[in-house]
Amino acid sequence: MKPLNGVRVVSVEQFGAAPYGSMFLADLGAEVIKVENAAIGGDPARKTGPYLLGDADSEYFQTWNMNKKSIALDLRTPGGKAALERLVMDSEVVLNNLRGDLAAKMGLDYKTLSKLKPSIVCVHLSAYGRDNERASWPGYDYLMQAEAGLMHLTGEPDGPPTRIGAPSMIDHTTGLTAMVGLLSALIQARATGTGCDVDTCLFDVALHQLGYAAIWYLNEGFVPERQTRSAHFSVAPVQTFPTSNGWIFVMCLTEKFWMALLGVLRNPAIGADARFANQASRQVNREALTKTLDVEFRKQTTDHWLKVLGGVLPVAPVNEMGKALENPFLHATKMISSVPHPERSDFRVLSNPIKINGQRLGQAVCSPMGADTEEIIGVRLPLS
Repeated sequence: MKPLNGVRVVSVEQFGAAPYGSMFLADLGAEVIKVENAAIGGDPARKTGPYLLGDADSEYFQTWNMNKKSIALDLRTPGGKAALERLVMDSEVVLNNLRGDLAAKMGLDYKTLSKLKPSIVCVHLSAYGRDNERASWPGYDYLMQAEAGLMHLTGEPDGPPTRIGAPSMIDHTTGLTAMVGLLSALIQARATGTGCDVDTCLFDVALHQLGYAAIWYLNEGFVPERQTRSAHFSVAPVQTFPTSNGWIFVMCLTEKFWMALLGVLRNPAIGADARFANQASRQVNREALTKTLDVEFRKQTTDHWLKVLGGVLPVAPVNEMGKALENPFLHATKMISSVPHPERSDFRVLSNPIKINGQRLGQAVCSPMGADTEEIIGVRLPLS
């Protein structure tokens, strides 16, 4: 049995943030009922290419929607609203990632739904929040990276501001943040019989990712800048180095790991150099340290360095994505799995990164748009 068996979540969601978060709940055993807008043909992600899976599904869509059921409702119609209200009575959570001003207008907030069920938990994931002057603003991941300062910190010092390379990182972190709030409120509601509103937004979560860089600025006025070679702001050597055939990332975050690196390099001159005697001096002299270590790392291949440094100090190859996904380690840990899809019998996906009792969580593709409407609602509703 999965930990969230018996939990029913109704999610009025589309695209990335809420779907990513609710997929974790579904993978962990919750019954996640995805409410798709019948008037527009469902979640727009279903038709986002280039890799489609039939007429109303795509690899893009399935990325965020494994293990979910789908019902098609038009919440602007009396029939759609009535169906949702019946569903709320048999659910514990209602989640949405609508624009901040729409949840209350559509009756998805606690003030409205508590009249039907006082214990209901209403989770709102918006672009900028529901209680400020930007509540009506649309917003997406990349905009948050830009305004929150993340793009300013990403890339080489002489390059333009750059977004995080992997797609949807702020969507994902916001989705997971929402799930922490959701599960906390659910525990409280089960204990007290009283639900609540839970809010988070893309902008707040993006800003929160500044971490200690923000704390340094707020308290010391320090403005961190982009670092050469993706280096750490204050610890050295923590950065990339070129090997004879690629790149490697080395992280000597502690003196222990610096001494371990010296032991492998076996170059007494580096250890005796006063410029590299301690963490503070290595940071001050990072440019000289980089040049010195570049010479050493270029002497051997990436595989060689992984062999002699792996398990000795924190180190990793800098892989292009294809090589990262073909890494034998992923297959050994079962981080890639195959699930059947009506359009593709061997559809390969990333496994959920959570294990329960050492086992990966079972996965299945999301139902076709509206396929579960009659079973869940008890009546077949018109699509518009």
